[in-house]
Amino acid sequence: MNQEPRSMPDFPAGAGRTARLLDAVDRQILDALVRDGRASIRTLAERIHISRTNAYARVERLLREGVITGFRAEVAPERAGLGTSAYVSITIEQNTWREVSARLARVRYVQHAALLGGDHDVLALVRAPDNAALRDLVLNRVQAIPGVLSTRTWLVFEEFDGVDTPWAASDQRT
Repeated sequence: MNQEPRSMPDFPAGAGRTARLLDAVDRQILDALVRDGRASIRTLAERIHISRTNAYARVERLLREGVITGFRAEVAPERAGLGTSAYVSITIEQNTWREVSARLARVRYVQHAALLGGDHDVLALVRAPDNAALRDLVLNRVQAIPGVLSTRTWLVFEEFDGVDTPWAASDQRT
């Protein structure tokens, strides 16, 4: 018998807590959609061995609650003209995170950025056409943002994905 998971109180995004506990069926749905975001409700239901109505209701709930935030194409950056990838760590002045993050979000080629705890304050994933564009981005655009004290850049030579999703129903990782 499939029971709905107990609701937990809502917490603001980034509070380090989840809004809801996911049950095994929710995790199977997430795992299946991460592997194939184009899977139909019928296909999901068949793979997970639940009714189409249940699959549809669960996907709708996961969308409504913001667990699933969208369905996207995965693009190979180097094949799309972005042959240089790097992580840029950024040290900022205290209490400037909101302004720095707002400006950093508008910098072309910044794919993702995160606020960190530790020696550096921000880590940004950058995908640029070439080293010259990366150099321009770091030296002329990121370092020009008010509140940025310093940067450090690490070139990415090769990337790979892990073998499993963290919410997979059967944990076979080592």
